[in-house]
Amino acid sequence: MLLEVDRISVAYGAVEALKNVSLSVSGAEIVAVLGANGAGKTTLLRAISGLVPLKSGAILFDGKKLHELPPHGIARLGVVHIPEGRRVFATLTVEENLNLGGYGCSKDEVKKAKDRVFQLFPILKERRKQLAGTLSGGEQQMLAIGRGLMRSPKLMLLDEPSLGLAPLLVDQVFATIVEINNQGVPILIVEQNARKALEIADHAHILEVGRLVLSGPARELAADERVRQAYLGGATYERRLRAKESRAH
Repeated sequence: MLLEVDRISVAYGAVEALKNVSLSVSGAEIVAVLGANGAGKTTLLRAISGLVPLKSGAILFDGKKLHELPPHGIARLGVVHIPEGRRVFATLTVEENLNLGGYGCSKDEVKKAKDRVFQLFPILKERRKQLAGTLSGGEQQMLAIGRGLMRSPKLMLLDEPSLGLAPLLVDQVFATIVEINNQGVPILIVEQNARKALEIADHAHILEVGRLVLSGPARELAADERVRQAYLGGATYERRLRAKESRAH
């Protein structure tokens, strides 16, 4: 396995955010982690990228102990974290944001990576001299993903990439995620848009209040009645999703 999360627990003071969670990601697959707000999805990605310490357990990446490394050391191994909310540098141009993503790489590597990003996201090439803060939400999400690609990741961690986006842009972003994966980049994605995540994922896990309650092939989970009722439940699910998107604005 490329990534092995082995029985990890994470606590914020007396509150345990993750409880004995285990999952894995092999080469060239998409793994989705689903759950409601407060389930622990973001904490899971933050633990993998070294932003929060473990209370117990271990995280291995290509045989190396990630839980013993600082965040910059984890990033150098090729684990790239695209956080929730995009987090682009609003006062820098699109191209400057991408250049920062390639910090520490040679000029030739930066050029090749930037060409790859512009091929995936032609709109970013058109907007390369535009301030990132003036981009639409969808364009900022493309820029956040593009910035992560500048270091040729060996594993991409995506936190709620569809948050706040119009349906057409959601489709576009998810199509690009599939294209990135087809190019050989394994992806661990956490999403509240369960329907879209299950459409593109190979395997999926359900988090509830910090615990993994269900795991399996994404196609099987999409057909599971418990998942359909809780996360694909028509009007109830859509209302929950719209409420989250309105809060993001």
